[in-house]
Amino acid sequence: MMEDAFFRRPRLASSTVSASAPPSAGESGKSKTMSATAAERAREQVVQLRDAACDVARPKVNAGAAPIRVMARMVADLVAECRELAIPPELMATEIVNRTIGDVDVRRISATEDGPEFATLADDMGLALPREPIDGIPATGKRYRWIHRQMEAFERQLLARHVDMRMYDLNGVGNPLLREMLSAYLMRVWGYTVPSTQIHLSLGSLDGLNKFFQGYTALQRKSLAHSYDAFQAAVIFPAPGFNVPEWQAQSLGLRLHRLHTSADNAFKVTPDELRAALAENHDIRIFYLTVSSNPTAFAYTPDELRALCAVLRESAPDVLIAADLAYIGTGEPADDRARMAIFSDPEVLRQSVLFCSFSKTHTLTGDRCGFVVFGDPGLAADLGPGWTNGCAALPADWQLRYMAYVKLFGEHPEIEERIRALYRLRRERLVRQLQHLNEQYDLFARINLDDGGTVYNWSQLRPGEDVFSLFSKTGIAGVPGSAFGYSDDFVRLSVGCIPVPAVE
Repeated sequence: MMEDAFFRRPRLASSTVSASAPPSAGESGKSKTMSATAAERAREQVVQLRDAACDVARPKVNAGAAPIRVMARMVADLVAECRELAIPPELMATEIVNRTIGDVDVRRISATEDGPEFATLADDMGLALPREPIDGIPATGKRYRWIHRQMEAFERQLLARHVDMRMYDLNGVGNPLLREMLSAYLMRVWGYTVPSTQIHLSLGSLDGLNKFFQGYTALQRKSLAHSYDAFQAAVIFPAPGFNVPEWQAQSLGLRLHRLHTSADNAFKVTPDELRAALAENHDIRIFYLTVSSNPTAFAYTPDELRALCAVLRESAPDVLIAADLAYIGTGEPADDRARMAIFSDPEVLRQSVLFCSFSKTHTLTGDRCGFVVFGDPGLAADLGPGWTNGCAALPADWQLRYMAYVKLFGEHPEIEERIRALYRLRRERLVRQLQHLNEQYDLFARINLDDGGTVYNWSQLRPGEDVFSLFSKTGIAGVPGSAFGYSDDFVRLSVGCIPVPAVE
């Protein structure tokens, strides 16, 4: 791993520690004692390395560096250093636990720790290569090959419709067959259909948000007869909240209106808070709403969504709801379906733009399968330049693979059920693990039991504790509240790439 000078830190002077060789005859008792001693020495060494890593990373976060990046790099660099020092992998696995990133790595699912019913997910989704060892068992590769056969079949279907994926898509919003498939997908999972012409493809929901903001700002400036200086528009961003869309909007000249929520309301915007923000800020044009929240892991109820939509309809009918649905599908299906039913109201849908992704719901982060649903057909057409001028045409093989996934999940809904069950298992285990650690270290003021809305845990630390003291004492790395526009007495922990150990 190449080191960034920003993160480089002095190495601790220490001897290399490695696993002991098998004991020879007559020395088994002595070797076992030495092995135990060596293991304890190695653990103490890792603890010292953790403390040193915190000493370097803490001032960077305090100086305003991106907290998620700092924490993730801190862990990655520490793991690399431990490998150089020949720290046993099993010790690293317990003493350096990366819970900074929310993406679940199906290749690292453990039959022992997660359960045998989840161990074949990588193979069953076509992500594992033929004969690739997953938890020590070679993948069959059947679904991997199936995915590629489907890609060829879909390309032939498109050619029969005179759509050549190897040529420019002049509209830049994706091929018509995939958009029709997504329209049918919405009917299956949410119970209502949006015409395919109102669905634009995106490389994950973040790309969709960026294209939306680009198209929107261009449209508003055009309506002002190219008077760029006269352009003023604000976006409501609740805090704590995901900060990347904030950066996107701000970089395009949109003003950020950060609406701070409170723990008393489970960090959700209330109708009164929204009404007051609209009354005090007449330039608000967009309300960014994560229906299931990153980082708090709380999700809005149907009644809460209905009340917010009523405020907008009555007080600001021209304000768009930019609904980020990246985590709809990670919780209980009936609850998510009830939430999404609110957007089936024609008046609500017309005021809404929905940002969707398979990244978290189907553990396809690297595949970047996203789409944007416009409730207003006129807005879908008007914001098209955000696509045509942003990427010209979406990658052909990406669209074909995306189509294969949509077909796969339609034919095998049990895969989606298993993914949700895995999330549920890890969420519950993480809460129990934190409660157990709290008995030892007295770190938390409140451990969030969440409502199963996402793949995160949002917990409050005691006064004097922060993400660095948490990491130093337990080896668990999280993300501070400042990464989400909130205070650092809160920490976001992910069920993430690795399993959560069972705690009795």
